[in-house]
Amino acid sequence: MNDREFINAIDADGHPLNIAVSHGRITHLGPQRAGYPAAEVVDLAGLLALPGFVDGHIHLDKSFVGDRWHPHQPVASLRERLAVEKRELASAAPIAERAEALMRQAAAFGTVAMRCHVDVDATTGLHNLRAILQARETFKDLLDIELVAFPQAGVMTCPGTAEVLEAAVREGVQVIGGIDPTMLDGDAEGQLDVVFGIAERHGVKVDIHLHEPGELCLAQLRRIADRTTALGMQGLVAVSHAYDLGDVPDAALDQAAVSLADAGISIMTNAPGDRAFPPVLRLRASGVQVFTGNDNIQDAWWPFGNGDMLQRAMLVSYRSGFNTDAALRVALEMATVAAAQVMGKQDYGLKVGSEASFVLFRAPNAAAAVAGALHERWVVRHGAVWGRPEQLPFDAAPLVAARQR
Repeated sequence: MNDREFINAIDADGHPLNIAVSHGRITHLGPQRAGYPAAEVVDLAGLLALPGFVDGHIHLDKSFVGDRWHPHQPVASLRERLAVEKRELASAAPIAERAEALMRQAAAFGTVAMRCHVDVDATTGLHNLRAILQARETFKDLLDIELVAFPQAGVMTCPGTAEVLEAAVREGVQVIGGIDPTMLDGDAEGQLDVVFGIAERHGVKVDIHLHEPGELCLAQLRRIADRTTALGMQGLVAVSHAYDLGDVPDAALDQAAVSLADAGISIMTNAPGDRAFPPVLRLRASGVQVFTGNDNIQDAWWPFGNGDMLQRAMLVSYRSGFNTDAALRVALEMATVAAAQVMGKQDYGLKVGSEASFVLFRAPNAAAAVAGALHERWVVRHGAVWGRPEQLPFDAAPLVAARQR
């Protein structure tokens, strides 16, 4: 006997769908009812069922969600931005409390997993990481969080960072990060030696922030692809942002896409509002896995965001000119299946045997849900109706008490 059967839903294409659940996992999925009884039957009356969202790139340690409002402060350089961030975070609520506020908010929107980049370098040490590890443990039943050791201040220009990155792996980090090997560190080969060296020694993945322009961007991608292939790390390496793939000649883009696809390197884009970004459909046509995430949410870098991955899929669609149903479905895939694959999630999605966590919308199909960035939704966790975003506010009392201490 099933614990619960959800009947009269519709799938992403608008076709009839029934979902049976036992012990938190999907046992039946299809247009017909399950052939065996359930202890409880839930009539969804035509609601659209979509898989839980996966945020492929988020910075939980930086966000001010759950804290007071921090007005954005313009700067003229990366170093100035880092100084502003350090100053603002020093006066903010504790990391774990802010992270938990954002995690609860994201979960209420239907996010079930995320890849979280955490500042780990010689200046920060493991302080941020340990706070996020604490928050991850608290929310382990709601969110599957993959951690990236992110050297925000650089690797080669911040002596001692290589050792701290290695220590982060011993603390439980699953991914080693990097950032602008040439422009920030001035030593591309040196930074990549460290990042890929740690990945090879410990069997972890790689995810490198890349904001470098033009030919620097293309050259960096070639280096990363060469190392990925040489180490047999296909499918284990991602590059976040790679903005200038959206601003190079078509021939150069196509050549880079072939190189990325051959090396099994994924590209993360959050479709930022003020600059070029990778052309999603063109990269996918060459076989490149492209996924998305919220990136920074209400922090010292920008004031935007709320943790809703359906809203992020809409923004990717809007900025990419995705108007057809097929293109809108691509944006949804970037925020669900593609990001889950990059994380290596095995029990994910609307399929028999997977965890029964999904999101319900009042919409005729998936494309309509993305285009409308629908706020109203019902979240199902482990086969039980968990609630709606407005019914699941985080408890702000601990944050208020912390600020008054």
